[in-house]
Parts: sequence; C-alpha cells; structure tokens
Amino acid sequence: MLADLNALLDAQYPGRSARPGSVTTPDELAPPRGRFLVGYDDGEPVAIGGVRALDDGVCEIKRMYVAPAARSRGVGRALLAALEDAARELGHARVRLDAGAAQRHSRALFADTGYRPIPPYNGNHIAVYFGEKEL
Repeated sequence: MLADLNALLDAQYPGRSARPGSVTTPDELAPPRGRFLVGYDDGEPVAIGGVRALDDGVCEIKRMYVAPAARSRGVGRALLAALEDAARELGHARVRLDAGAAQRHSRALFADTGYRPIPPYNGNHIAVYFGEKEL
C-alpha cells in the first residue's frame, strides 16, 4: 500500500521523488513514539496511516491512504478517527497534518472532522493545507 501511495503522489506531484515534501522515516511511526495502522476489509488491507511525535504533546498524521476500491465508504473517516485515538494513547493533546492541492477529498474530510487551518509548520513545499485539531 505504501508503494501505491508513493506512485499516486509521484503522479500527482511531478518531481516529488527528487524533492519530497515531508520525509518520514519508519522509525518515527513505530512505538514507543509513533504508530502505524493498517485497516482491513475481509482480510485485505484497504487503508494505512501513521502518527509521529513532533513536540511535547503534539503529533502529526502521516502517510494516510485509502485504496481506491475502499473510497467513499467511510474508510478514510474511520482511519482518521483511529489515528486520532492512537495519538491520544501516545499522550498527545494536539494533532497536525498537511495535504497537497490534489488531496481535495482529504482536505474536506479534515475540515469536516474539526481540523482548523494553521500556518505551515513543517516546510512541506508540496502542501497547500496545514491543519490542527485539539484532541
């Protein structure tokens, strides 16, 4: 699924592979400071996403992706809620995320679930939206 996500982002943002927007390492998404979730439907993976610590009490959602066949069924909303639950379990009080221009549906989901726009916080040159939510 990560390969599918990378292929999608590379197609949407030409040049991204040479100049990534925001780099996240696997270690940042692993316990004890992070989490990486996989959502399944009938035993097949359909959604992924991670949480990484930024500052004390603040984390960031990264690598959120829903397979095309699972979209428009509430999977993204359920994944976002599970990532927020994971952030709470890690002791975070606020969560941040970003999205590029091509992620219109993601940005609508974020607004609908209580994220408010904030100034850029991570130097991601691809992102046009930066959001934050109190947990």
